[in-house]
This record gives sequence, C-alpha cells and structure tokens, in this order.
Amino acid sequence: MMQWEQLLSLRRQGDINKRLRIEQDETRLGFEVDFDRVIFSSAFRSLQDKTQVIPLSKTSFVHTRLTHSLEVSVVGRSLGRAVGKAILESHPHLQTLHGHHFNDFGAIVAAAALAHDIGNPPFGHSGEKAIGDYFLNGKGKRFQSQLTEKEYQDLIDFEGNANGFKILTESKNGVDGGLRLSYATLGAFTKYPKESLPKKPTSHIADKKYGVFQSEVLFFKEVAQELGLLKQEDEKKVSCHRHPLAFLVEAADDICYTIIDFEDGINLGLIEEEFALEYLIKLVKDSINTEKYNALTQASDRLAYLRSLAINTLIAEATSIFLTNEEAILKGTFSEALLDKSSYKAQIDDIIKISVEKVYQSTEVIDKEIAGYNILSTLLDAYTTSIENNLNGNERHYDKLLLKSFENELDGSQSIYAHLMKCCGFISGLTDGNAVQIFQKIKGNL
Repeated sequence: MMQWEQLLSLRRQGDINKRLRIEQDETRLGFEVDFDRVIFSSAFRSLQDKTQVIPLSKTSFVHTRLTHSLEVSVVGRSLGRAVGKAILESHPHLQTLHGHHFNDFGAIVAAAALAHDIGNPPFGHSGEKAIGDYFLNGKGKRFQSQLTEKEYQDLIDFEGNANGFKILTESKNGVDGGLRLSYATLGAFTKYPKESLPKKPTSHIADKKYGVFQSEVLFFKEVAQELGLLKQEDEKKVSCHRHPLAFLVEAADDICYTIIDFEDGINLGLIEEEFALEYLIKLVKDSINTEKYNALTQASDRLAYLRSLAINTLIAEATSIFLTNEEAILKGTFSEALLDKSSYKAQIDDIIKISVEKVYQSTEVIDKEIAGYNILSTLLDAYTTSIENNLNGNERHYDKLLLKSFENELDGSQSIYAHLMKCCGFISGLTDGNAVQIFQKIKGNL
C-alpha cells in the first residue's frame, strides 16, 4: 500500500540531502516552485500556438493548449485542496509530524495539471499519429532494424505524455535534470507510469497508454522508488501503479475538455446553442438556480453560468469518488478514471458524443488535421535524412543548414535511437505556426 508520507516527496533530481516539509519556507513552498518553473518554461509558452480542438484556428473564442492547460490547472488545484483537506483530517500525522497543509495537495495537482500537455506535438492528437505513422508505415520504417523492440515502439506509438516527462526531466544545454520538479509533482504528472511495451497489458486505466520513453526509464525508476509507487506484478517490465494524485490531474483534464470543448463548439456555431444548453442543464439539474438562470437574457451569459455550475458539480463529484476509494487507490486496485464512476456519467457521455460528432469530426478540424499530417511527415523526412547523412559522413550543406535548428550538435557517440528522439523532440516542440513556416521553407516557399 502506498504511503502519503512518501507520495508527497519534495525531493528534486540531483538532491543529496532530504527536503523536509517542516523546513520549507511557507512563502515559497517547493510544490509552488514547480508551478512557477512550468509557467516560465519555453515549452509551456509554446502551447499558446498549439491546437486544442480547432487546428490553426484564427477564431478568438476557442482554446489553445495554453488556455486549456491553465484552466485544467485551476480545476486541479481545487480538486487537490478539497482532497487534501479530507486526507489531513483522516491522516492527522501528515500535518502534526510532517507539517503538510491541504494546500500542498492543491499545489502538486496544479503544477502537474499545468504541465499535462507540455509534450504534445503540433496539430493536436493527429500530430502524435503523424509521427507514429512515419516510423510505422512511412520512410521512417528504415530505422527498425537499428532499434530495440521497445525503442521502435516509442517511435511508432509516439506519446505526448512520455514526451512531456522527457521535457520536464531531460538534461540539456548544461542544465541537469530539466526543470528539476519535485518527485511528487512528477508522480502526479505521470498518468501512465509504464514503458511502451507491453501495449495495454490490462484494462487498468494506468495501462491505457504509456508515459515513459526508453531514454527516461532509469530516472523514472528512481522517481517511482522515492515515491513508493507500487510495481505491477511482472518484474521484467517497467510498470507501476499510479501516484494517487494523477487521478485528480486526469479528472481535471476530463472536466475541462468535456465542458470547454463543448463550449468552443457552441461559440463556433458547430453546436446549436439552445440544444446545447439543454444538455448542460441536465448535468446541473441538482444545483441550478432556475430563477437566476431565467433572469439571464443573453445566451452567452446562460452558457457561462451553466459552464461554471457544471465544472463545480464535477469537481465535487470527482472529490467524493476519490475519497470514497482512497484505500483502493493507495493499494493500486482502483482501475478506472474517477469520472467513469460518476453518477453523471450518462450526461457526460452525451456531451462528449455531441462534441465528437459536431466538433472533432467537423470539416474544419478534419481538413486541417490532414494538412498537419502532411506537414509533420515532410519535416520528419527532411530531418531524419539530414541526421543519417551527418552520422554517415555524407553531410550536405543543406543538411548542415537544417540541423542548425537543433539546440545541441549531434553527438556521433550516441545511438540512432537518441538521435531520432532528438529529432522527434524538436519537431514535437514546434508550434503549429513554426511547423508551417519550416514546411514552407523546405518546399522552397519564402
């Protein structure tokens, strides 16, 4: 069974001495430092020009990855504080002996939630698929014989969550340990605490995807050991049960994309307003103030009121489900997302179904995902070819020009896997706009 004392570890990469909560400066708490480091990182800033739902949208209404991440962080903080307050009441030694406050939980979840999309490539989830498809079915397949099975799986099933863990922890440019976040925040960030193989070994929510590339496996093991994350049964594979607070990060994301993507669809005219309001009313029927609602004359004000109520309703619901199942979560036997256990699941599913039909599968989204797919495939082909030529001693002037984009020069002593991951990391770090610009240059369009 996992222990909260370990799970709330303030340790950072490279620490020699233990960091004790009771010795923390209350005006600059370590978990709050995590939040600040994410906010000021260049990878986080780039999310302002990355797709949330509508790729390359010029519409001011809709969310980017940046605004989505900020909202998920706010919801996550509320979830963490509510859960933390109850946990300190049931585990008083966490406060009396170790000095933890309920805000600690909120700060950890807020920081992890803020970073939850930091590894996503341009053009939304289609960007992940484009990278994976290049190595599985495209010209990138030529590298398969030079890679281990797990290394190749990292590429053909490229995962934004694993790339996020890499960004947060990777040493580069002489900076050891990336952002050097607390291990508690890294644990809460890792929704899928496993390597890429075996793929979906169980129906447990933590096995749905993976969260660690082969390049970060050793460090992840260190984090997992420090936090006391329970190992899955098979000792041969790198796979752990989730940090409990990862369930709250996931719930915050689920709440926001369920309600906010729906709202974006309404604002874009993809979902009929009156029809949509009815679905939100079903979700908040137990808490709506009918008199207040009917007094709102503008549909936009009604939508804002219902959105706020819906988010508050689902925060309370997720908190209740977490606390009811705390023991199972600590034992690693709780196997679903929190909102999958919600009494509002039918209403949530109805809203998501409409978003899928009207927004995610809209002509605008599909057309621009197709364009994004082609753009990323072209970039991958250009950069992997230049990397090959560099390593084989056949580097052209064109290759040198392309590879100047990389932050560090290629190191011939590194494996082909390391070089391909550097390439994928560079491309996934591009904004939608950057990717289009480089694509145009490669095509000779200035």
